[in-house]
Amino acid sequence: MIKAVTFDFWDTIVADESDEPKRAAAGLATKKVARVRTFVAEVRAHHPTLSIAAVEAAVGAANSRFRHHWKVEHHTPCVADRLSVGFEVLGIDRTPGFDALVDAWETMEVQTPPDLVPGIQACLADLSETVRIGIISDAIVTPGTGLRQILGDYGLLHYFDHFVFSDEAGASKPAARVFELACAGLECMPEQLVHIGDRESNDIEGPLAFGSFSVLYTGAIDRRAPGEVSRASEVVEHQSDMPAAIARISARTGAA
Repeated sequence: MIKAVTFDFWDTIVADESDEPKRAAAGLATKKVARVRTFVAEVRAHHPTLSIAAVEAAVGAANSRFRHHWKVEHHTPCVADRLSVGFEVLGIDRTPGFDALVDAWETMEVQTPPDLVPGIQACLADLSETVRIGIISDAIVTPGTGLRQILGDYGLLHYFDHFVFSDEAGASKPAARVFELACAGLECMPEQLVHIGDRESNDIEGPLAFGSFSVLYTGAIDRRAPGEVSRASEVVEHQSDMPAAIARISARTGAA
């Protein structure tokens, strides 16, 4: 019997990049451009002899190293550690505005938040009546504190009993550690947990390897190649159908 359900955050609870049209309407640059600009502005305010191209390349090097940590080593260094790599590449110390630079990166998606995926609030309300609910999410730029704030601003925070954000856990999906933490916090065994997400490698293979169940959510984005068959226990396109999918999985597992 299923006792707990965990959700990915990006493209499962909120639609990633749905904040970009809002930014454009407000006359703001894209997040990617804005982050580079803030880094360049802070560095060159104190080191004007450094070229824009050199500083931009340092940001690129920092991001590349972060992606290696995330994709290969399965942990996500915080923004301060990521940006420190850029300073190391340039051979300079942290500038006086370093902390403000980090804050600008970390709060960008809080100030202009992404949209909720359709039906998520009703889904959470329904599931909360029968199971404990958590989040297992990689924190790529916005840390767990910011993701909680987004949930709170949307009135969803109270549905969740436990959070596993990679910047706080010291590990990211598909590492077993994040699922161990989720089971501990939600007081369930691996075979009593279902994880929901949009990425086969992280959200499906990760929980399956841990001995849990999984649901591939395709409502925000369907990442499957043509003809690709997911290994997920269920594939769901609309969050309104999620409670029924969880019930089917629970029925297949039998009594506790």
